[in-house]
Amino acid sequence: MSVTGGKMAPSLTQEILSHLGLASKTAAWGTLGTLRTFLNFSVDKDAQRLLRAITGQGVDRSAIVDVLTNRSREQRQLISRNFQERTQQDLMKSLQAALSGNLERIVMALLQPTAQFDAQELRTALKASDSAVDVAIEILATRTPPQLQECLAVYKHNFQVEAVDDITSETSGILQDLLLALAKALQRAEGPSREETWVPVFTQRNPEHLIRVFDQYQRSTGQELEEAVQNRFHGDAQVALLGLASVIKNTPLYFADKLHQALQETEPNYQVLIRILISRCETDLLSIRAEFRKKFGKSLYSSLQDAVKGDCQSALLALCRAEDM
Repeated sequence: MSVTGGKMAPSLTQEILSHLGLASKTAAWGTLGTLRTFLNFSVDKDAQRLLRAITGQGVDRSAIVDVLTNRSREQRQLISRNFQERTQQDLMKSLQAALSGNLERIVMALLQPTAQFDAQELRTALKASDSAVDVAIEILATRTPPQLQECLAVYKHNFQVEAVDDITSETSGILQDLLLALAKALQRAEGPSREETWVPVFTQRNPEHLIRVFDQYQRSTGQELEEAVQNRFHGDAQVALLGLASVIKNTPLYFADKLHQALQETEPNYQVLIRILISRCETDLLSIRAEFRKKFGKSLYSSLQDAVKGDCQSALLALCRAEDM
């Protein structure tokens, strides 16, 4: 399969994921975030508190964490604008200068607009071959179509290149086909091979239909679809298809598995922890916590307490919110 610029519509981003049903599945969990809009919100008080936190004797990290992990992303954007108007300084740059390490990374991610955060994560992943598949599937398959459309518009604006062009240059084979199909920029060649038929099946059906297809496949063949993927595909293509199947079957469980894996490494994978906890804390983190506890017999909160050290622990625990007994 190939993508040829001459066959693309004038505005590629307008076509991206306009009909993709995968991400809409997570929208149903919209009331199950751990971070809600703060009801007694005062943008002036919050901006003043953050200013005091970085201009007093020493940096008050607990105050910074308390404010930013208890306000919605929209409220955090209002605080940033107020801070700018009050001090003539950029809040992100001011906090970046005051903090370091993983806490700095968390705070920077919290202050970014959602589309900017996702665009940066996607760009970083595509330029780092060891994480391209995992992150690309996560973002392309779990964001709602409007979220992803905005992300890809920001991607083009910030990096002066379409995301699909980076996918084309940084990936190959069926993996490239799958990612491009998820971005609705796939141009099919005539006479697809048997392997290539898996791409449209996975990307051009809504999740409810695909779940029925998976069930029928198992009844007809006596084999789980995941087992068939493992037998037929290898390397990045296998990782991508298994990840996509997991998203379709149970999105919160998909994220629970990723969090557990990140916590099992010798050194916790902070990039994964930060990305998932921040991107899901206002949508479905309660559901993810429930799936984590059910599958691993231990709460996500306790797992974070045991594995995460340093200044960033309080921030990640605040996003997780509470223990699940």
